[in-house]
Amino acid sequence: MRHTIRAFVAVEVPEEIRIAARQLIAKLQECQCDVKWVEPHNLHFTLKFLGNIKDRDIPDVYRAIEAAIEGMRAFEMTVQGVGAFPNISRPRTLWLGIASGGEKLVDLYERLDARFAEIGFRQESRRFVPHLTLGRGRSGMANGSLVEQLSEFTETEFGPAPVDEVVLFSSELRPDGPQYEPLVRCEIPG
Repeated sequence: MRHTIRAFVAVEVPEEIRIAARQLIAKLQECQCDVKWVEPHNLHFTLKFLGNIKDRDIPDVYRAIEAAIEGMRAFEMTVQGVGAFPNISRPRTLWLGIASGGEKLVDLYERLDARFAEIGFRQESRRFVPHLTLGRGRSGMANGSLVEQLSEFTETEFGPAPVDEVVLFSSELRPDGPQYEPLVRCEIPG
């Protein structure tokens, strides 16, 4: 019997960012909007959602990640600003952005996307916008209270985030929220 895993590739964030995000989420929850908030322990920068993969494909995925990071050096990003997709006036997905180092994360994303295409994964057609998802709206998020609160944090700096490894995660969807488990860690040399 074949076993499949729902998987994605991401960069983890340091505890300081998780703490700052937790504090921000607590503040944003005051608006009483219908938002499914990301648990702070689940925060990460998604680089590639792979969907369901077979256990036997994990070595190929590992090799694709290793090939993508070949020749790269570890770097640091500055997590700064709150934003939303499609935009801050009509928030649907709430996120933290990147002030510096984002171009290097885009480069890493493009390298990964190309390597995964070589092993049969569909390349993304959308432009990659580096962000750390805080929550997703269920309905009625565009109320004035939330938009006003988001506007207060558009320039707030949340801290540095080193990028020194890429992680392949499994994602198990559960009634109480997703559970992510690291399967493979690929270090980016310093």
